[in-house]
Amino acid sequence: MGARIMLRSQDWIEMAQPSKLLQKLSTRLFDDDAERDRFIAALLDPLPSHPCILWCGNNPGTTPFDTAPPLPWQPVWIDRLAIGSRPGQHPLHQQGAYYCIDFSSIFAASVLCAVPQSRPWAIDLCAAPGGKSIFLWKLLQPQHLIANEVIGKRLGMLKSNLQRCGIYPASITNLDPQIFATHLPQAFPVAIVDAPCSGQSLLAKGSKAPGCFHPVTLNKNANRQKRILANTAALIAPQGYLAYTTCTYSLEENEQVCAWFLKRFPQFQPVAVPHLAAYQSTFTDHPCYRLWPQQGLGAGAFAALFQQQDDSAPARSSPSTDATAGALQAFLTKFAIASFSMLESD
Repeated sequence: MGARIMLRSQDWIEMAQPSKLLQKLSTRLFDDDAERDRFIAALLDPLPSHPCILWCGNNPGTTPFDTAPPLPWQPVWIDRLAIGSRPGQHPLHQQGAYYCIDFSSIFAASVLCAVPQSRPWAIDLCAAPGGKSIFLWKLLQPQHLIANEVIGKRLGMLKSNLQRCGIYPASITNLDPQIFATHLPQAFPVAIVDAPCSGQSLLAKGSKAPGCFHPVTLNKNANRQKRILANTAALIAPQGYLAYTTCTYSLEENEQVCAWFLKRFPQFQPVAVPHLAAYQSTFTDHPCYRLWPQQGLGAGAFAALFQQQDDSAPARSSPSTDATAGALQAFLTKFAIASFSMLESD
């Protein structure tokens, strides 16, 4: 592959040579030369994207922004805005009326739309800055949301976003997932793991991600992702759901992690998400979904949904019972670093 890439302007211009590791990845991902070039161009010269907002209350119907046509499956409380909109600078943002979110995050979190409603407890294991926690809360309206973040320096933005947007009842924790697995086995009917990853899609946002294509980086992240998933698997109640998402493109962190998870935990089965069928990954027969940066909807994402279908070992107690609710409350009394109630949000 040469240094000349066809850009969205349809003009040939000289660009920096894509790295050998990027070229290698693109060859693994795409058989078609033209699609491979479009993928590389989207990373080297990012496409403009539509800012999005998630209405934390009711969608007012009329907004102060110009909106783009919604996708058929787009939740009614999500608006895609005209390119160039700056919703983060509007007073409604500071008032907590909405959360600014990129479409790739909406795509990934939307696998939760396949989860039946009325989930009493929900947990986001890798929550900061809070977008997927807010999506989960808005969609499923759990009786209590736990937003966990392991990295201490990210806790401030998570707390600020949940508090500003009036997300309650909710608690914030700063724990290794293994602590949840030890104390609260099979306590949660739904969990999401937006896993730490190599962050290759940052390039499609115009940001930097040093080393994001290097095999050492990929293997390090894949091992960490497997550890988080293994601990999260212990949290899921029978018939409960686990969503796994990343913002990267590598097979090692996506389909290969999912294949490992299904082999290691055969009680879980992949769940088809009908509205994402057109985005089915071509690298596996299991239902999992990819958004590519050259599609023009966002920087890219990967998402899969699993259900715990083993009833042979019943949960210690149902997560809807007073006993389990009491255990969860006791756990949060000990470990939560912040909690939000209706009174605090008013």
